[in-house]
Amino acid sequence: MENNPITFQFISEPSDVNYGGNVHGGSVMKWIDQAGYACASTWSGNYSVTVYVGGIRFYQPIKIGEIVKVEAHVIYTGSTSMHISINVFSRNLKTPDFIKKTHCIIVFVAVDENGKAVPVPLWVPSTEEERQQEQYAKRLMSLRKQIEEEMKPFL
Repeated sequence: MENNPITFQFISEPSDVNYGGNVHGGSVMKWIDQAGYACASTWSGNYSVTVYVGGIRFYQPIKIGEIVKVEAHVIYTGSTSMHISINVFSRNLKTPDFIKKTHCIIVFVAVDENGKAVPVPLWVPSTEEERQQEQYAKRLMSLRKQIEEEMKPFL
């Protein structure tokens, strides 16, 4: 199965503004979830639910009126889960180059009509970059387990 990235492009709107005059982080997170869902559902062929959003990193603000590009692609699959890498870029209408503004990993699980987890197609890296991304996903899985252990007393 080919791992073509899902790409959304649109112009950020005044309704996306925060008190500082930039795009609200919540708007960016919504776009990330939408692109991640489209990628996971396309890959799995099933409805997919978000089970983890981790390490979201906002590098620079997105200005109102900029063109926004959200790219999502699979970087690791388990038996029912998919790790989706999401990058958000933006550019001024007067410049041709996009600048990376946000990055995160979302884990989705494919489910059937009863909400039961179902198997997903195996993703196999075919390039050196894809192998590095798979290793990145595996390192993050290990870190998540450590964080979950730390959080247990507070759950």
